Amino acid sequence: MALGRPSPEPVDVFIVDADPAQCRALAGAIADRSVGRFSPRVCNSPAEAIGVARDGASAIVIADLDTIGGAEKLGEIAGPTRSLIATSARGSLNTAVAAVKAGAVDFMSKPIGAAALIERLEAAVATWSDLRVVPQPRSPETRAKPAATEFAGFIGASPGMQAVYGQIRRIAQSKAPVFITGESGTGKEVAAEAIHTHAGPTGRPFVAINCSAIPKDLMESEIFGHVRGAFTGAAENRTGAAELADGGTLFLDEIAEMDLGLQAKLLRFVQSGTLRRVGGSELKHVDVRFVCATNRDPFVEIEGGRFRSDLFYRLHVLPIHLPPLRERREDILPLARAFLMRFSAEEGRGFHGFDAEAEAMICGYSWPGNVRQLQNAIRRTVVLHDGSLVEAAMLPESLTGGRAAASAEPITLSAGQSGPATFRDQERRIIEAAIAAASGNVPRAAAALEISASTIYRKVKSWSEPARR
Repeated sequence: MALGRPSPEPVDVFIVDADPAQCRALAGAIADRSVGRFSPRVCNSPAEAIGVARDGASAIVIADLDTIGGAEKLGEIAGPTRSLIATSARGSLNTAVAAVKAGAVDFMSKPIGAAALIERLEAAVATWSDLRVVPQPRSPETRAKPAATEFAGFIGASPGMQAVYGQIRRIAQSKAPVFITGESGTGKEVAAEAIHTHAGPTGRPFVAINCSAIPKDLMESEIFGHVRGAFTGAAENRTGAAELADGGTLFLDEIAEMDLGLQAKLLRFVQSGTLRRVGGSELKHVDVRFVCATNRDPFVEIEGGRFRSDLFYRLHVLPIHLPPLRERREDILPLARAFLMRFSAEEGRGFHGFDAEAEAMICGYSWPGNVRQLQNAIRRTVVLHDGSLVEAAMLPESLTGGRAAASAEPITLSAGQSGPATFRDQERRIIEAAIAAASGNVPRAAAALEISASTIYRKVKSWSEPARR
């Protein structure tokens, strides 16, 4: 399947490496293993690499960092129709992070295995967005056709969501792991289910685990299962999520919050495809497609020692980033209307739209909780009120506060410096105020804010850490 390309022609792969032996090895592996899928071409100097960047062809560039002069030189090779894979014989976490931040979609330490190389090339092609395909001339009727507003549980016609839809379509049938990033409430589990649904025949299992919601000492048993007597309370054998997902998809939500010790065991499972139940001795082979998600910056977590880099690079093969709702404001009102129709039908209400002031308030709010917060706000409105049109006064007070905050005077941050408060500071003030109003009862505060108690505990813990940038 020619992913992300308008024709079945081979994908050009430019190898930028000053070592002739390395070039021959990579080119030979690509020619022998890809069965015409990729067409290798060797470049021995940065000058040749720059020439490749100017020729305008869609391609993958495998660039040795020593040859081009370091990660900072990747920008000279980059182009709108290229995916860069950085390589180095002196691979380290810092080198990999620098390469990815400079524009590489992947990093590989030398020596490079042939099978791993082909897998990374396929993953690189799968990340190409629809914007990389040169649009063909269309008729006036085709040009007038609006973009899809609904896709596999998503609602939105913004460019950001159209790119997400295209990525899901292209990567769904691959067996490579998918790594989804995005803020809480952006729909990471919806994306995981969409990937699973588009992957092939129905009936295959989809098993999801929230790594932040299960106590650390029970998490291993949840994933791998246990045998009777493995620990206190293990009264019978139990099948874990990995076995239940055999033949389908295992979705690990908020994976960055998994305990480091369990991350090592998960890495072995990802590498070998075999697992051992807690307290057991039998090795079981399981065939699953891994889809992971986190609302944190994985590179910050790696640098902080909270997320294993080897596990990350095993799972971060096909990345998808879900944009926050504030970055796709044209989707806010269609989402609100869809939720209004759904909940009005469920609750037996007569709403069929919003008045002008309510629409302005909904569209002008920042929605820090993203789609989940919008959904909860509309549902609360429908449960508490009735009528033909939702009026501004019916909406939750948090929206009025958000509109007032948007027009407030700049807040002083420090002596001699003024400007709007950071999102981190505003979020902290809101959570602390809710906890105070609930007399210290965190679950009650969480219910008022329409978030989970575990989120509040995590946020409170993060306030003692340096602000992430």
